[in-house]
Amino acid sequence: MPDDGKEQSKTIWPLVKFSFQVKWDKDEMIFQEVTGLSSETQVIEYRGGNSKVYSTVKLPGIQKFGNVTLKKGIFKGDTAFWDKYNEIKMNTVKRSSITISLLDESNAAVMTWTLTNAFPSKITVTDMKSDANEVAVETMELAHEGLQISK
Repeated sequence: MPDDGKEQSKTIWPLVKFSFQVKWDKDEMIFQEVTGLSSETQVIEYRGGNSKVYSTVKLPGIQKFGNVTLKKGIFKGDTAFWDKYNEIKMNTVKRSSITISLLDESNAAVMTWTLTNAFPSKITVTDMKSDANEVAVETMELAHEGLQISK
């Protein structure tokens, strides 16, 4: 009998994306949303002047990592975002290791992404509207120099 995927779906399930953990250095921080975990390899195109084909050869170039965006609700007296952001001084910044883990149903980390030399590059406070019916959310953008994944 051919395997049509039904047997696998009885025992293996894809991970849900709403259960995750973020550790900034050693501190766990609670976020509503994490976006922007991405890596891109720039492409270098080259063609020798005496090549008999009229197209370029493509070579892998420098890796580029997108900024990661963290969103969290604003709580009375909670200045954690601003404390991290205020560590930036002229020509100096505290660079940190940040781990983002996807959790399974028992809250165990099953996939972990680590940002290398991360630091806050932008912070945005919630917009305020007198007729809004939503939670106040602040946003922080992180720049970093590397993204590693581990299982």
